[in-house]
Amino acid sequence: MFELAIQTTVPVVGYTLENFLLLLIAAAAGGAFGAAIGALPAFIFTGFVVFLGEGIAILNRQLGGEALAVGQGELAAGLTGIIGFGAVTGPHIAFAGGVAASAYAGKKYPEMEPDGWDYHFGKNILYAFGTKPDILAVGAVFGVFGAVFNQFAGALLVVSGTGVTDSIALTVVVSAFLARVVFGYPIVGKSAGSSILDMSPFEREEPRTATDGGEDVEAPMEHEGRLATEPWLPHQYRWSGVTAIGLVGGILGGYIYILTGSIFLGYAISAMSLLFLQLGVEKIPVTHHITLIGAVGAVVLLPDFGPVVALLAAGGFGAVSGLLGEVTQRIFYAHSGTHVDPPAMAIAIAMVGVAILEIVAVLPNAGYL
Repeated sequence: MFELAIQTTVPVVGYTLENFLLLLIAAAAGGAFGAAIGALPAFIFTGFVVFLGEGIAILNRQLGGEALAVGQGELAAGLTGIIGFGAVTGPHIAFAGGVAASAYAGKKYPEMEPDGWDYHFGKNILYAFGTKPDILAVGAVFGVFGAVFNQFAGALLVVSGTGVTDSIALTVVVSAFLARVVFGYPIVGKSAGSSILDMSPFEREEPRTATDGGEDVEAPMEHEGRLATEPWLPHQYRWSGVTAIGLVGGILGGYIYILTGSIFLGYAISAMSLLFLQLGVEKIPVTHHITLIGAVGAVVLLPDFGPVVALLAAGGFGAVSGLLGEVTQRIFYAHSGTHVDPPAMAIAIAMVGVAILEIVAVLPNAGYL
């Protein structure tokens, strides 16, 4: 049952110069594409492409074929590994390019902010910037950065034959922090509550002032009057609710893996569900970090403990990942002016834990690493 359809990273070692240049040129276009259509729409495309690729891989296995690996050129590997997680819709390229574009526009074009947007415009990952050349150029630069950083991280972050973490998730996080530095936003920002984890200023609808940490106080305060504390998801930040959706999503991600052998199919379904969030449907939960880590929980326990225990473990893994996303959003998202992705932070941290437990022989494998 434990077989992987793809690898999410391809080491730089063994690349020809021509192939590397091909990747860089495509990544520039992929990052610009993410800026053009918006970061969240770009990630939704990731979900659709990975869903199709994983579906083809499942069909291939059902028909008696072997699991495909990136580099062989087969259709499923190309869709999931090279397209879905590659230069076209890879989150580290297209989504990250869109995030950087929003950060840039938040400083350069505050007048573009749409009516009804209550957060800093630099956090608006739903916004499509169309064909504005300078914004597309920002997306392109960060797309190239994402491709290069991911390649080197995938090659270097290996211990005892196991990747230390998900290099794509790590790249999304590093790219977002780089955008904060480049465009002059605080790395963390100033908390308006009793601690950095306190979301009560949001509940009281306290406004931000000109000296709060969301902007450089030396510059004009474009966002004065915005909320002092801006939770990543206003409908998904209470500990009880996050835990509940974590258990549910983790179990579903694990169940999908147990029945299909695909770690990434649940992730793809979660990503596709964000189409409804993009279209304005209220209270759609964000769960791709939950279903993915839930599937990993099933992967690591299924061989030794069977499907029932693996499914319960998947729920626990999903809840932990959901809570990691909430903790990281309270620290790194809520108090500054740009998007730093809580699901990517949760995945990167969770997979570090999985890798360490595999290296010290507590877990029998490290999931998709």
